[in-house]
Amino acid sequence: MDLNYYRTLIAVAEDCPVRSAVVPEGRGGRRTVAVVQYEMLAGRPYVYTQEDVLFESWVRRQDMPDISEERRAALRDEFFSRSQACLRASPLPKQYGWGLAFDAEGRVALCPMESGEYAALLEDEGTTVLKAMRSRRT
Repeated sequence: MDLNYYRTLIAVAEDCPVRSAVVPEGRGGRRTVAVVQYEMLAGRPYVYTQEDVLFESWVRRQDMPDISEERRAALRDEFFSRSQACLRASPLPKQYGWGLAFDAEGRVALCPMESGEYAALLEDEGTTVLKAMRSRRT
C-alpha cells in the first residue's frame, strides 16, 4: 500500500500558534518527533517520502544504534502493518509553521509558511492542498 502524497502541500494547521516557521527544539534532553523530522528534512529537501519520514523518525527515537539492513527491513514491514498517522499529524505543520511540499515522485521538503514558495503552492492549481490536523477541537 502506498501512503505517500504526490504534488501536495500539507498546509499549516489553522490553529498553529506561530506566524512564521520556527526550528523545533528538544525537551528534557531528548529529541522530539518534531526535532527528528526537522533534522531529516531541513538539509535534504525532496529526498525522503512520507513513508521514509514516518519510519525513520520512529527508528531514530527508539535508540536502536547499528541495526542491520535486514532487521531494518523487517521493522519497516512491521511498522507499516499497523495503521499510522500521516504527516498531516506531524508537529511541524501543526505547531512550528512548516508546510510540507511533496513533488510528483512523492518526496517531501520543508516549506516555511511565510515564504513565497508556500504562497505559490497554495495558489497552484496543480497542487493538492491539505491542511494539517488541528491541535484542538473547535
